[in-house]
Amino acid sequence: MPDTYVILLFVLLLAAAATYIVPAGTFEREVVEEVERVVPNTYSETEQNPTGFMDIFLALQSGMVQSGGLIFLVLFAGGAFEVVERSGAIKGGILRAVNKTRGKEFWLIALVSILFALGGAVGAVANSIIPFVAIGLIIARALKLDAIVAVSITFGATFAGFNVGFLNPYTVGIAQSIADVPLFSGMMLRIFAFVVIVGATIYYTWRYAKKILKDPAESLVGVLEEGGGDPSELEAPFTVRHKLILSFVALCLAFFVFATIQFQWSIDHMAAFFIIIGIGSGIIAGMDYNKLTMTFLEGCKNLVYGALIIGVARAILIVMENAQILDTFVYALSVPLEGLTPVFAALGMFVANGMINFLVPSGSGQAMIVMPILSPLADMIGVTRQVAVQAYQFGDGFTNSIFPTSGPLMASLAIAGVPWIKWAKWMLPLLLIWVVIAVIMLTVGVLIEWGPV
Repeated sequence: MPDTYVILLFVLLLAAAATYIVPAGTFEREVVEEVERVVPNTYSETEQNPTGFMDIFLALQSGMVQSGGLIFLVLFAGGAFEVVERSGAIKGGILRAVNKTRGKEFWLIALVSILFALGGAVGAVANSIIPFVAIGLIIARALKLDAIVAVSITFGATFAGFNVGFLNPYTVGIAQSIADVPLFSGMMLRIFAFVVIVGATIYYTWRYAKKILKDPAESLVGVLEEGGGDPSELEAPFTVRHKLILSFVALCLAFFVFATIQFQWSIDHMAAFFIIIGIGSGIIAGMDYNKLTMTFLEGCKNLVYGALIIGVARAILIVMENAQILDTFVYALSVPLEGLTPVFAALGMFVANGMINFLVPSGSGQAMIVMPILSPLADMIGVTRQVAVQAYQFGDGFTNSIFPTSGPLMASLAIAGVPWIKWAKWMLPLLLIWVVIAVIMLTVGVLIEWGPV
């Protein structure tokens, strides 16, 4: 597969070419409760304004500038979580939970899965799950299970939480910001969906693990042999400092949720708050100022690839906005959806986002591309923007667990030695369970007119 940047640059060229072919047009807009919304049935064609050669490259520059707040949110979040990770608090906390549940197979699988799912839901663990798969292998080997279980309780659980992302700045945070929905609003319904999806994932994994415990021949890839790996990797200190760091991060995130509701804090506040989290965690960890600075910057550097995707994706929209063809695409998409009920229209958004994720596996990049289209489309077809945000989130999250274009998935499978075909065979029934849950949640969201609450 071409690199994500290659795909996005190709789409940028297609968008520029489309400005010469697609009719320009606009909708009338009105401000409702301080949010600018499209007025249905007001589309009209305007004068064509095609994109010039230099405009393509100016759009890339403008895309980076206009997306500066979101780009720095991703970078600063990466820096903060790198400081927490380097302190050993996350690994120490997880391994303490592992050691507390030794000899209790179900509770061990459940507890480890919940911890990684929470990490995925708040954005603390996503791409960084890859090294933890090695720990999953040691746990699975100790339980006389196989590598699929190891991937499931680490990578699988992380993305079960990522599917909902009730406090994930990289996906839900960015999508809500673009959709003009209050930051992290609608959290209660998302937390409920998180509990159901993670619960289903744990049950599915445990059901498979029980079969292997009864008959090792039931394993799709063969039970892990004893003696492999280093059991000492399951031993790590979990000091008072580690507990203070995790408590500090949890309190900071809880306060931020409170502040978004009470003080209407925005994405910019969250980016600034991650600097506070990084500095505070480093001080508690006992890092000197040089180490704290370099660790924070290392975390930022690790996310430069994903952060700049936001700017490239924004450039595509700038080209379409400047040529006034974005509304034309929204109008063209709305026509076939007009005959559908809002429920089926929302489900259509969900399916479309899943398909887009095959080409653009970056959650933040996909949000930048689809949400400016989904937001006005939602206004026209009678779906709330909150539902549109979750349709995007489900479409992006679910397919990360099975599409071979997902870098974290393929890296995790490589570490565990699990062929993608074997994983897909195991994962497909669970994916269908997730889809059913998503359909129910989106349906409920449409019926209750799920808004910014």
